Amino acid sequence: MPKLDSYLFREFAQTTFAALVVLMIVSLGAVFADVLSDIVRGRVPAGMMLAQLGLQVLNYLPLILPLGLMLGLLLSVGRLYRDSEMPVITSIGVGPRRMLRPLMLLVVPFVLMIGACSLWLGPWARQYSQQMIEAGQRTLLVAGLEAGRFVELPGGGGVVYANAMSNDGTYLGRVFIYRQDEGRMDITSARTGTLNLEGTTRYLKLDEGFRVEGPMDGGKDFRLMRYASNEVRLPDAESRDLDNDPELMSTPALLSDDRPEASAQLHFRLAPPLLALAFALLAVPLARSPPRQARWGRIILGLLAYVFGINLMLLGSNGLANGKLPTALGLWWLVLPLLAFGAWMYFGDGRMKRSRKART
Repeated sequence: MPKLDSYLFREFAQTTFAALVVLMIVSLGAVFADVLSDIVRGRVPAGMMLAQLGLQVLNYLPLILPLGLMLGLLLSVGRLYRDSEMPVITSIGVGPRRMLRPLMLLVVPFVLMIGACSLWLGPWARQYSQQMIEAGQRTLLVAGLEAGRFVELPGGGGVVYANAMSNDGTYLGRVFIYRQDEGRMDITSARTGTLNLEGTTRYLKLDEGFRVEGPMDGGKDFRLMRYASNEVRLPDAESRDLDNDPELMSTPALLSDDRPEASAQLHFRLAPPLLALAFALLAVPLARSPPRQARWGRIILGLLAYVFGINLMLLGSNGLANGKLPTALGLWWLVLPLLAFGAWMYFGDGRMKRSRKART
């Protein structure tokens, strides 16, 4: 590899990697907040927090990686202009076509990786995440319950204590549950407890115990009941059809599905790698600036272009799923013009050609 290509590739790769690290840290905080919110509402068992966090990050990679690539190129090319390296490189006859080789050495692997994440890794992560949630909702162990410790029920439904628990988390011994609602408290005790799942509805079945229900403000309206069997309803389990939900289907399965929702999901997976290529081509002319000019304006412009393109992709996918856009049109109306515009900007270096009359 020529020294110039090696130098440019190294500059592009190092800055892009640094931008990706920062983006991943920021995205990890946002994804963690979403997972924690699902845990608080009882939709995700608390014991699966780290696993769900990793799977959700994999799911968002097709949206994170194109932005990281674009920001990395904007910063690296902008630094070359700021330090007057790019004018020197241009003066020796290195134009956009000559710079295409080191640029594509970075962009092509990135586009392939984004395509793999969008077409295979992301759908697998969504499907595996849903399978874990549905399997975990059938046990008590992954819901955060531990023998000998007071634990809040999923969704804030109360506090539960169990003196013993089976290894698989499906059986409890010596159970105590405290709940309160609208100024009244409910205390339930039982010899044993098991978790039953009926569709998306979960019940904690208690056997051989007592239930005391009454006011919290010191009144005398208390009720005592001894029961042989009692059921405590837990927050409904989230259930999705793994075979027919387009978001959870594999990409080959979407190809043979004629539903508008499946077509929308297929185009939603095809668009990120093509958009990443278009944004990478746009980043080089967008970063062009005089040596002492501030470069942050160009970066903000690139961010706005990315946000605009991603929002159009989301709106187009919703339009396809709702039947407002023809299936044959897909998202090509967005991807192909953006690719053409990016190529025109790159090979023209962001300049409009002057007319012959103006040159004379």
